[in-house]
Amino acid sequence: MNTSSTLLDAAQTAARLPYAALLDNIVGLLSDESVQVPERLVQPLAGGGSLFVMPAMDRQVAITKLITFTPANAGTGLATIQGDVVVFDVKSGERRLVLDGPTVTARRTAAVSLLAAQRLAPNTRGPLLIVGAGVQGLAHLEAFAQGLPIQEVMIASRSPASAQTLAQHAQALGLRAQVVLDANAALAECPLAVTCTPASGVVLSALPRPDGFISAVGAFTPKMVELSAEVCRHIAEQGRVFVDTVDAQHEAGDLLQAGLDVSRFATLAEVVRQDIQKPAGPVLFKSCGWAGWDLAAARTALADAA
Repeated sequence: MNTSSTLLDAAQTAARLPYAALLDNIVGLLSDESVQVPERLVQPLAGGGSLFVMPAMDRQVAITKLITFTPANAGTGLATIQGDVVVFDVKSGERRLVLDGPTVTARRTAAVSLLAAQRLAPNTRGPLLIVGAGVQGLAHLEAFAQGLPIQEVMIASRSPASAQTLAQHAQALGLRAQVVLDANAALAECPLAVTCTPASGVVLSALPRPDGFISAVGAFTPKMVELSAEVCRHIAEQGRVFVDTVDAQHEAGDLLQAGLDVSRFATLAEVVRQDIQKPAGPVLFKSCGWAGWDLAAARTALADAA
């Protein structure tokens, strides 16, 4: 096997995952009854990090994402997520691809948020507020710029330098962009918002607009949080809350800490399969991550190679 053609770095992985194709594969996966996604293994590591082992498969492809999540790396120059997605052919057992894990994670997460916004956001024209200017902030900026008719973005980050860098990238994409110091104040002007922080504390406590849509992607354990309990309860009462998968019932820290019954919220698969229409009032989409999204990325990468 020619490993030089199957072992992809970050740039090569990104090139195999254009957002339009990735979105199509995510929608297709949600309607594919052959897809199996076992529960992921999360093993705590000494020093506060975690090892994630995330398998998924369909009739043709089997994948495992093997990554480490090291929150202490934030702001140090080291990536908080590191690792790979290994892709196998089910029939032959052959390894087909090894994709860069952080790139897959960033792009499939942003694509899932984009799909939710396209299907559920009352107002898709923006401005868009991005809270967190790291890898996920960049991915969501690029995905939303490609998939929605936004023209303006506001960026809030605890790192002014990172926020300014992301704002400059937004301008290079043809968007009006500005760095804001107060994300809560900016929310009043932004019908679209994405929170993609390390989820070590609440970053949005202001109530959204009646036509507001928030995609919260940072928190994926019961102890992590980005949104205040008041925000979560307000949207549940005045609008609608959606989750990426049923695993949110034991992973969605924002919702669990707000005391909400997560089992009553529709999943993205139900939105797609039942063609759920855009609801009235504000919308919260809570994303916790799922190996099925990585399988969709593997499908996309293999199709691009073909």
